[in-house]
Amino acid sequence: MATVSSAYAVVILAVVLFAGLFVSISIRYQRDIRQARVRVSAGSLMAGTPCGPIEYAVAGDGPPVLVVHGAGGGYDQGMDIFMPLVDVGYRVIAMSRFGYLRTPLPADASPPAQADAHACLLDALNIRQAVVIGVSAGGPSAMQFALRHPERTAALVLMVPAAYASRPVDVRSKRMPPGVEFLLDAVLKSDFLFWALTRFARQTAIRTILGTPPEVVQSASAEERASVAQVLDHVLPVSPRRLGLLNDAAIVTTLPRYELERIAAPTLIMSVADDLYGTFDGARYSAEHIPHARFVGYPSGGHMGVGHEKETMAEIAAFLKGFSSR
Repeated sequence: MATVSSAYAVVILAVVLFAGLFVSISIRYQRDIRQARVRVSAGSLMAGTPCGPIEYAVAGDGPPVLVVHGAGGGYDQGMDIFMPLVDVGYRVIAMSRFGYLRTPLPADASPPAQADAHACLLDALNIRQAVVIGVSAGGPSAMQFALRHPERTAALVLMVPAAYASRPVDVRSKRMPPGVEFLLDAVLKSDFLFWALTRFARQTAIRTILGTPPEVVQSASAEERASVAQVLDHVLPVSPRRLGLLNDAAIVTTLPRYELERIAAPTLIMSVADDLYGTFDGARYSAEHIPHARFVGYPSGGHMGVGHEKETMAEIAAFLKGFSSR
């Protein structure tokens, strides 16, 4: 009888502990998702355009710089990464691309259609010409903007861009163990699962979501670790970005070769050799075929370019100053 009572007590204790853990996790999640939703709803404006409604934010004065964010982003990602350009005299305009946050996904969400939407946003802001910065999955529409609207492209900057490479890159084998891709697909459908991944499997999230070797982040400065953490945490809420993520996934896996030789704008292209999204070869190939393009490659730092944050911004600022002074 005593043994039965002891076993019963253990079961009760386990249930109580589990319930307490569940409540604690639930409280933390509700707090974090509430803060995330408030953050993305408070920092942007909406522009009604012939290309549909487009969410955007603006900071700073000076020559306009249109930021085209990467996968998992939105206007907030653009602002998080490129606010340093405001400090050196540029006006940063960051939009949410098709299917991200408050910008709806139209029937045609291809890179050419996205490029025309970028032009529509500039029209709404009465901006005739701008520097265009395309990051990661924002690279295809940034390149299409330079091709379709050359007179409006003051300069083109591509950072770790999704771009055509002369030889295919098996990205999934480089960054995802068997079964992780299925799990990741489920995570990107749920704010709670994404939150849980970033809180309880942080290294896996850095590798699979940010395309960056976790050991690179671990050895970085406290300031750069904080920047990586901000980008990862600010993917939350992920549910209003899901349609954009799915659209980007379809685009970047079937990228054709663009007419790179027709891009006339001054161009700076940057990538990292150990980028787990495999952008290095495509970035270098693009630089080799865009007239007068300059390529800057780093040996390590992953998709986030960890260890090169200040250097990257200095390169961009010097490039913009150099072409604008000519």
